[in-house]
Amino acid sequence: MYQPDLAPIGGSLVLSAVSAALPLVTVFVLLGAFRVKAHWAALSGLAAALAVAVAVYGMPVGMALSSAGQGAAFGLLPIMWIVFTAIWLYQLTVTSGRFEDLRTCFGMISPDPRIQAVVIAFCFGGLLEALAGFGAPVAITGMMLVAIGFPPLRAAVTVLLANTAPVAFGALATPIITAGELTGIPYEHIGAVVGRQTPVLALAVPFLLVLIVDGRRGLRETWQAAAATGAGFAVAQFVCANYMSVQLTDIVSSLVGAVALVVLLRFWEPRGGEAAHERLGAAIPTDGPSGGAAATRTIVAERQRLSLARTTMALLPYVLVVAVFSVVKLWEPLGDALDGTTVEIPWPGLHGELLTASGDASSTTVFSLSWLASPGSLLLLCGFGVVVAYRIPLRAACSDLVSTAKSLRWSALAVVCVLALAYVMNQSGQTTTIGTAIAAAGTAFVFLSPVLGWIGVAVTGSDTSANALFAGLQQVAAQKVGVDPALLVAANTSGGVVGKMVSPQNLSIAASAVGLVNQEATLLRVTLKWSLGLLLALCVLVFLQATVLAWMLPQ
Repeated sequence: MYQPDLAPIGGSLVLSAVSAALPLVTVFVLLGAFRVKAHWAALSGLAAALAVAVAVYGMPVGMALSSAGQGAAFGLLPIMWIVFTAIWLYQLTVTSGRFEDLRTCFGMISPDPRIQAVVIAFCFGGLLEALAGFGAPVAITGMMLVAIGFPPLRAAVTVLLANTAPVAFGALATPIITAGELTGIPYEHIGAVVGRQTPVLALAVPFLLVLIVDGRRGLRETWQAAAATGAGFAVAQFVCANYMSVQLTDIVSSLVGAVALVVLLRFWEPRGGEAAHERLGAAIPTDGPSGGAAATRTIVAERQRLSLARTTMALLPYVLVVAVFSVVKLWEPLGDALDGTTVEIPWPGLHGELLTASGDASSTTVFSLSWLASPGSLLLLCGFGVVVAYRIPLRAACSDLVSTAKSLRWSALAVVCVLALAYVMNQSGQTTTIGTAIAAAGTAFVFLSPVLGWIGVAVTGSDTSANALFAGLQQVAAQKVGVDPALLVAANTSGGVVGKMVSPQNLSIAASAVGLVNQEATLLRVTLKWSLGLLLALCVLVFLQATVLAWMLPQ
C-alpha cells in the first residue's frame, strides 16, 4: 500500500511544494524559455515527475511507472482519439471539395475576418465545448479559422483564448457536477456561483479576440460586435446557470451570443473589413485576387450563386456533430445505453494498493475505456456519415485516416507524456502538496483560490480533473477561513478555465490542428500573458465576492 506524504521533505510543506513543482517548472521552462519541442519537454517533465515521486515521495518504482502508464492510456483514449477524429472530419471536407463552400458560408455571415473569428472561435467553439469538450472545440475551430485564411499562429491563439468562458459548463457541466459529487454541495448551487463569475470572462473575451486578430484598430472598428456577442453570452450564461439548467448553460449561451451578433449585423456593418483582410492576410475564397475590395465582391458573387443545397452540404459535418452530440447528451435512454458500453479496467499495480493523503482508497485507479461513448467515437461516426453523404470513396476516406494519424504522431507523444506526468503527480501526492501549500496562506487563500484551479487545468488539461483534485480542499479551506464553501469551489472551477489555454495538452492540440508542429513554445509565450491577466481578474473578483460584493452570491 502506498499513502502519499504531504510534506515528505523534513515535514516542511514549503520545501515539499517546491520539489513537487519541479516537473511543471521543467515543462514550462523548456517550452517557454528554451523553445524545446513539445514532446521532448513533456518527456523531460515526465522524467522529473517520476524522479520526484520515487526519490522524494517514496513511491515504489513499479507503482510510479504504472501510474505513468495509466496517464498515457488516458492521453490516447479519449484525448488523442478525439483530436484524431476531429481532424479527420475536417479533412473530409477538403477531400470532397466542399471546403470552398464552407469558407463562403462563413463569409456570408460577414466578410469581415474579425467577425468570423468571434462567430467561429467563440460562439461555435462554445457550442462544441458544451457538447464534447476534451480538446475537440480547439481542434475543430482552429482548423476552420485556417480554412478561411487566418495565419496559423493567430488562429491557434484565437481559439485557445476563446476556449475559456464556456469550459466551466463544458460537456453538459461535467466539471461542476463532479465538484458537487465530491463536496456534497448541490451542483446547482455551485453552478449558480460559477454563473456569477465566468460571465465576466464571457463579456471580455470577444473584445480580446478582436484585439488579437486585428489589434487596437480592429477593436475600435468592431467593438459593437464584440459587445453584442459577449453581452448576449454573459447574460444567457448567468440566467441559465441560476434559473434554468446548469447542464444546458453553454448550449443556450452560445446560441444567444450568436443570435445577438446576427441581429446586430442586420442593422450595422463594421468598418475597415477590407483593410483588415489585407493586414491579416485572410484569403477569402476567390478565383481572382483575395483581400480588399476584390474579396468583398467575390463574397457577394458567391453568396448569389451558392444554392441552399450547397450551403446545407457545406455545413453538414458540423450540423451533424451538433445533432449527434445533442441527441446523445440530452436523450437519457440513449446516453445511458452508450455509457453501459464503457469497460472499467482496474489498473494493474495501482488498484487496491494506492491510498489518498487522507488514507482513503484512491478513486483514480480504475481506467474507463469508453470505446463507444467517447466523443472521439461519436466524431468517427459523424465522419462516416459525411463519407456517405458526400459520396467519398471508402479508399480515399481511409487514406485520409492514415495520413491524419501520421501527421499527429509527435503531437500524440507530447499529449501522452503530459497526461502521464499529470497522473504521476496526482497519484504520488505532488499535486496535493502544491495545493495544500497554497491553501496554507490563510485568509489570503480566498484571493489565491482560483490559482489552484488554474494549476489543476494547466497540469491535466481538464477542468473536471482540476475539480477532482482540489474541490474538497477548497471546501475545507473555505470552512477554516469562514466563507461560503461554494464560493471557493466555484472559484476553483472558474480559475481552471483560464488555465486551459496554457495546458501543454491543449497547446499540442491547437498546434496540431493548425499545422504548427513543434511550435507549442511559441503558443505558450503568446497565451501566457492573457491567461495570467484573466487569472488575476478572477482572483480579484472572488476576493471581492467574499467581502464587499457578497451580495453577488446566491442566497
